[in-house]
Amino acid sequence: MPLDRIDSQIVAALQKDARLSNKELAAMVGLAPSSCHTRVRRLTDSGVFRSFCTEIDPARAGVGLETLVQIRLTDHGEKHGRKTVQFLESCPEVVEIFLIAGQVDLVLHVAVRDTQHLRKLVLDTIATRPEVADVDTRLVYERIGGRGYPLLD
Repeated sequence: MPLDRIDSQIVAALQKDARLSNKELAAMVGLAPSSCHTRVRRLTDSGVFRSFCTEIDPARAGVGLETLVQIRLTDHGEKHGRKTVQFLESCPEVVEIFLIAGQVDLVLHVAVRDTQHLRKLVLDTIATRPEVADVDTRLVYERIGGRGYPLLD
């Protein structure tokens, strides 16, 4: 769905703060509240907005450590990849999963309490799966970003 200038402004504003009221959003983009509501509904119904989320402070939620876990599979076929992704989606510590091209097949963004929690997750839960050939873990010192997606024409 092509976005016009006002749709783009709505998307950008809600990526920064999904808690904006319709009245606040309408004022920001120069629309009547009813027109703004109609546009947000259309953007949601068309799938531009997949969900509205709340960003939490990881430390206050008990997360003491974030890592990127790179996984190389034994077989690069769709069967092993989808099976592994389905399993990983069930792990509460896995924040995001990226299926990528290159030396590794999957990159996970993982949030855990501490190094013991990470060890248990990586060595006992992920690395023991038969379709996993290799696991490499990278410590995240600081997360910078969360700017949302760019609006590309």
